[in-house]
Amino acid sequence: MNDSIVIIPTYNEKENIEKMIRKVFSLDKSFDLLIVDDGSPDGTALIVKTLQQEYPERLSLLERGGKLGLGTAYIAGFKWALQRTYDYIFEMDADFSHNPDDLIRLYKACSEEGADVAIGSRYVTGVNVVNWPISRVLLSYFASKYVQIISGLKIHDTTAGFKCYRRKVLETIDLDAIRFKGYAFQIEMKYTAYKYGFRLKEVPIIFINRMEGVSKMNSDIFGEALWGVIWLKFFKFR
Repeated sequence: MNDSIVIIPTYNEKENIEKMIRKVFSLDKSFDLLIVDDGSPDGTALIVKTLQQEYPERLSLLERGGKLGLGTAYIAGFKWALQRTYDYIFEMDADFSHNPDDLIRLYKACSEEGADVAIGSRYVTGVNVVNWPISRVLLSYFASKYVQIISGLKIHDTTAGFKCYRRKVLETIDLDAIRFKGYAFQIEMKYTAYKYGFRLKEVPIIFINRMEGVSKMNSDIFGEALWGVIWLKFFKFR
């Protein structure tokens, strides 16, 4: 078993999932993969099951009965990983908006540079987003600034979803107490790690909007983040 597991939640990612799996397994650093599929009607899980015959030791699949939310998918994946011996546990999207090559940089930030949580950051060196409409870039950028101001988090990309956790971070956080399921989940996890005194380090990445498949982003997700950060600041650690 490798020391690292990459958790990828999926819902209708048939266009991307095989290419993503093969790309991760082609990297110089060896990573295991856990796909958490929320009952994709397009056959995403079937593609993963077929590839498990090729990668029986490195590729795992956790199937859930329906679309239950990004946060709960990651929580399920975290619990699965903690039942095993992984030291480094990653979050990553299936759609290539996160470059799999950057997994190695996030790994080194934790394994060699002392970070407890390494964050693939779109905003630590400016605005590094490709193929988003300007309205969405501005919304995402200023949402991160809003979270930064309200919460006191000392990072630029507070809503980033490309991360590496040291095992001890996820063992320390009460995963059952994580409240949010959507966009605010990413904020809550960072804020909780920060409040527990873990070291968060941003690693600059270039975020490229998906080329295939359909985005799962909607206005409700942004609304959860808007109000969720106020709850985090004033109520979570009372």
